[in-house]
Amino acid sequence: MADSTLASEILRLSLGPSALSSSASTSRQDANGDDNVDLTERARAAVYAGPPRRTIGNDDAIFDHDDPRIKEDIIRMIVQYLQDEGYVASIMTIQDEASVRFTENLRNRSHFKRIKAAILDGEWVEMEKLVQKTPLKDHKHFLYTVYKQQYLELIEQLEYQKAFALLTKRLKPLEQMGSLHNEFKDLCYLLTCKSIQDAPFFKTWEGVASSREKLVEQFSSMLEIENNDFAVVRHEVQPQRLLHLLKQAVRYQIEFSRYHPKVVPSVPTLLEDYSCFVLPNAHKTTFRGHRCNVKCVEFVGEEGTQIVSGSSDNTLRVWDVEGGRCVRVLGDGEIGSGGGHTSRIWDVSSSSSGDFIASASGDSTVKFWNLRGSSKSPCSATLTGHEGDVYSVKYHQSNNYVVTGGYDKTVKLWDARTGSLLRTFSGHKSSVSRVIFNPLGNLVISGSKDSTIKFWDLVSGVCIKTYSSHLGEVTSVEMNKAGSFLLSASKDNSNRLWDVRLARPIRRFKGHQNTSKNFVRASFGPDESLVVGGSEQQERYFTG
Repeated sequence: MADSTLASEILRLSLGPSALSSSASTSRQDANGDDNVDLTERARAAVYAGPPRRTIGNDDAIFDHDDPRIKEDIIRMIVQYLQDEGYVASIMTIQDEASVRFTENLRNRSHFKRIKAAILDGEWVEMEKLVQKTPLKDHKHFLYTVYKQQYLELIEQLEYQKAFALLTKRLKPLEQMGSLHNEFKDLCYLLTCKSIQDAPFFKTWEGVASSREKLVEQFSSMLEIENNDFAVVRHEVQPQRLLHLLKQAVRYQIEFSRYHPKVVPSVPTLLEDYSCFVLPNAHKTTFRGHRCNVKCVEFVGEEGTQIVSGSSDNTLRVWDVEGGRCVRVLGDGEIGSGGGHTSRIWDVSSSSSGDFIASASGDSTVKFWNLRGSSKSPCSATLTGHEGDVYSVKYHQSNNYVVTGGYDKTVKLWDARTGSLLRTFSGHKSSVSRVIFNPLGNLVISGSKDSTIKFWDLVSGVCIKTYSSHLGEVTSVEMNKAGSFLLSASKDNSNRLWDVRLARPIRRFKGHQNTSKNFVRASFGPDESLVVGGSEQQERYFTG
């Protein structure tokens, strides 16, 4: 078929700090389609800062979101924000739903304070009543410690009959809670002693008042450090705490972005991560190593510190974005089911973690490559089932599935973990050039040489929608993050922006040439108000 002009150019293109490249056509259209707003001013407001230096990964467990205490903290911050904003009805609704938990915690806090006071005053009957109203009633170690204190005080007061009753009724069932093996034995021995210090285990007994204070200290420490439902160490919610955390998160996103704005920006939405508006404006690095033309490129994982490229030399290469050097070659000299491809590589897709790469080839196969494994052959699996070239492959957001499309006019869904074929979508009348998942992951979208774009339901396998406004072969499709717009490229010299809800094109981008090359594509830029398109004229077109 044809060489991939856009792919080879992307490998040469970087987002550098100098002036805009003269080869790029940059303009912005208003609602009427007029090119009257210059994008370069927005692009010049950014300074390249390099890749962020991260010491904490995205998957690191900063806190346990299932921890009941964390959940309560989140609810308390939400309630505080609603209160500050005057949403009284909403506050009442949340409090009604969470009232059992909040009321229980407040009641427990009150009981715990009264329990401490009862221990210090020796009000053991009152203390036991309070304990029965809290989760402490099931805490055997705490109960044993309290009963032991009562027992020692009865011995101190020479109340041997009451002490014996307490020993047999309360302490004996909890005998295993004793800190040492001989403790319960010495408790029994005290019934024959004149003084508590006569028993070897209790020689350091310091008297009633001191022992009560130590018991209260143990009780407080237990509430603070034990991970139980009744642990009630709580802090007051600082003023505007939720807003403070949100601002902190946005500042983090700005500080650790690859590009820094020259002026502190006003962030218009919290529904998406902050990204600085940039335009490719200088040739920074050329990635050299492939022996034939480059068919496809993609960033590896969400971090984007590496790029993977596929070529007509049947190999994939992994590149360091900043240094421009090739850090790994996949498939070179490895032939067979466990080795490399035997024909050109049309497309690559990376898992979101960056651990695996899927490649589609002219040898009718799709291969999975383990970038983190220690095996000498990084090819972990080979998928067979297509007849003819496989032109497109894409990982599902969950990393559990991949979708492929090719010369045989079919779209196939595979289990990425087992390599088994789950479903085949049939309906296109010509080769499938591009396949993707929608952002929700419940639909597959395919573009074909039959000039149509089809939406497939992942579960039923039914084609639920077809776009047919293009006059030429569809060479690429891509959705925005919200899933509300679809961008398509076609060999009718146009890129089209579709409103998915209305199922019709709302804008047509022209100016480039796309009539004979099969994989001249278009995509959304870092800022989705920008559209980037390739051209057979060896130029890149940026349109907003």
